[in-house]
Amino acid sequence: MSTRALFPTRFYEGALDDAVLVAELQGSIAALASDDIAGRRWSKAHAYRGYTSYASLNDLPQRDPAFADLKRALDRHVARFAAECGFELGGKRLKLDSLWVNVLKPGGTHSGHIHPHSVVSGTVYVAVPPGSGALKLEDPRLPMLMAAPPRPGTFVYAEPRIGSVFLWESWLRHEVMPNAAKSERVSVSFNYRW
Repeated sequence: MSTRALFPTRFYEGALDDAVLVAELQGSIAALASDDIAGRRWSKAHAYRGYTSYASLNDLPQRDPAFADLKRALDRHVARFAAECGFELGGKRLKLDSLWVNVLKPGGTHSGHIHPHSVVSGTVYVAVPPGSGALKLEDPRLPMLMAAPPRPGTFVYAEPRIGSVFLWESWLRHEVMPNAAKSERVSVSFNYRW
């Protein structure tokens, strides 16, 4: 008798490995958080504890050279992840669809969600003070387990560091744990489509 694992869920953990780029991103994000009035209004209206450009700016790689450099680095990471997932892309590449910044103040969090209309989603971490929270990933089988006994690994917590690049398939439910640090956690999130 034998058993085998079916339908694995892949999670990619990489790194930018470019301290200069991370510093440039941090400066650019600080400027955006100060200057993007529409983003600040949206964050306040939606009780986002901090600032996000999610609903206000959709052209960061064209707007700022640091984000253009980030896009080029992410394209390489996403291509590796797509190959690892075994995507049959018909000779095409996944394309960056959206990219936004997140400045999460202490106490801030983001509840469980997915990213519809995308293939790969991810986050790059620019500032990660100790205690600023992990990315929580949910076993995609959880809604169908019904009467199954508890098992370890229903939730996985990915602890970021400065420069971490996390990628996952966009259907994977995830959430941002509360920022228990004394300072802001800064990240850039993004979606790729086919």
